[in-house]
Amino acid sequence: MTKRKMTALEKREALSGYLYILPNFLGFLIFTAIPIVAGLAISFTDYTGFAGAKFVGITNYIKMFNDSQFLAALQNNLFYSLTSVPLTLLVALALALMLNRGLPGAGVFKTLYFFPNLTSMVAVSCVFMLLFEPSNGPINSFLRTIGLPEDFMPRWFFASKSALFTVVIVVVWKQAGYYMIMFLAGLKNIPQHLYEAARIDGANAWHCFRHVTWPMLSPTTFMVTILCMIASFQVFDIINVTTKGGPGRATTVLVFRIYREAFNNWKMGYASAIAYFLFVIILVITLIQWQGQKKWVNDD
Repeated sequence: MTKRKMTALEKREALSGYLYILPNFLGFLIFTAIPIVAGLAISFTDYTGFAGAKFVGITNYIKMFNDSQFLAALQNNLFYSLTSVPLTLLVALALALMLNRGLPGAGVFKTLYFFPNLTSMVAVSCVFMLLFEPSNGPINSFLRTIGLPEDFMPRWFFASKSALFTVVIVVVWKQAGYYMIMFLAGLKNIPQHLYEAARIDGANAWHCFRHVTWPMLSPTTFMVTILCMIASFQVFDIINVTTKGGPGRATTVLVFRIYREAFNNWKMGYASAIAYFLFVIILVITLIQWQGQKKWVNDD
């Protein structure tokens, strides 16, 4: 079968379409595709950010696993991800379930819970630095008024044992409202006749949640989990503002380690290798979750 030739009008329409997408394509090529390829090439060199770079093969990738700073950052990042993601999901879902009940003033509370997400993380970090100040901060001052002994007073950002979990608290507070909106949208899409049928069969509130709400929310939960997991491996701003990776190495995470290696130590090649290792981690986690959705995501 011979292919029909395009008419002059169809050619003009096709050309117009290509011209419309050309700016976006050029932007993607210049600011995304080329840097990705260049970063991968740099990761195989000893590039320092200045003229001259020597090819070193996979030396940078081997070096990572003998670098105690990198291993500490990886361990901290795993702890951060395994705590912040479940807590964010739990808080966001709890808020969505509460607001979905149609309580008076629900619109006001939606705005209040979502408002932290509109605020810069830098500003939020500065405020919480004041709130969690060990000596004169409002939170520790309140704990003193209720009789907590000084020996048990938490030092929040300023102690290696509590600093990373304090970061988790702030991040969960800030981003839970954003994911709450997603869960609310998922709850609104659940057909009410499923709840009516469950109640007729004698189901209580817990049974309705377990056998109706949770299965029907699985697509939303899947999406929120992926977004949270990716964000957890990209955390940087709150660490840079509040703790600078300390005390010691207590809050050093992978992106902060990349920043330090690239712009403090001027090891651009090594920093690029860590960045691509981070990319592989995120890719693997996403693929695992994507395969897992076939078993636990209910699209019906």
